[in-house]
Amino acid sequence: MAFDPKTPNLARMYDYMLGGKDNLAVDREAVDRIAEHIPAAIPLARANRAFLQRSVRHLAAAGVRQFLDLGSGLPTGGNVHEVVREVSPDAKVVYVDHDPVVATHARALLEEEGKVVFVQADLLRPAELLAMPEVTGFLDLNQPVAVLLVSILHFVQDADDPASMVKVLRDAVAPGSYLVLTHAVEGLGQERDEENVRDVYRGSSTGGAQGRELAEIRAFFGDFELIEPGLVHVCEWRPDHPDLIGEEGLPGYLMAGVARKG
Repeated sequence: MAFDPKTPNLARMYDYMLGGKDNLAVDREAVDRIAEHIPAAIPLARANRAFLQRSVRHLAAAGVRQFLDLGSGLPTGGNVHEVVREVSPDAKVVYVDHDPVVATHARALLEEEGKVVFVQADLLRPAELLAMPEVTGFLDLNQPVAVLLVSILHFVQDADDPASMVKVLRDAVAPGSYLVLTHAVEGLGQERDEENVRDVYRGSSTGGAQGRELAEIRAFFGDFELIEPGLVHVCEWRPDHPDLIGEEGLPGYLMAGVARKG
């Protein structure tokens, strides 16, 4: 994937949604177009980020010491390794993304931090990814790992068989491991709005996005056991501020769950 300043980049778009500075005018314009049709898009991106931080903090407190963040995106404030090391300074984190824009920024961060590993790899080839020396030399897959698939699977098309991809990941990790996942549901508003949003994503680096039925999202967890409160709206997963549940402007477009391998 070559750098193309004229094409909106998914990672930079998300960075803009989070209030970051590593984005271009073309990314901002794409996000603004999405927000015209789905006004909750930017607040939901921030709610998604907050869920990621809450979930990894919870897992670190529960004793998980290894984290594999797939489709990690551009480094920004409150990265996974920063959050988990507030609880466990010895925790190991591997970030994975195939985007060269992400790779450039992430490696610069890692050189400064010296605490984590970044791997440029294709999520669609999970067996190859898990066998890479950068992964096997840093993580012990015989010990529990938290696999993070946060706001990434709805950018994987059905033709690429995301269910089989996630199954490879579930099968590869040890008992006591966790799968952390968020995913957009179908039906984000009026059909015309949805199609306009799909057009934006089709014209971006990701090539497209699709919501899925609740049952399809639940199936990604396989036989892993969902921990409380189960598969819920992203704001309802163990909120730091319970009064924000059902916050106006944040409809249930994005589902979140954390499940444990027995």
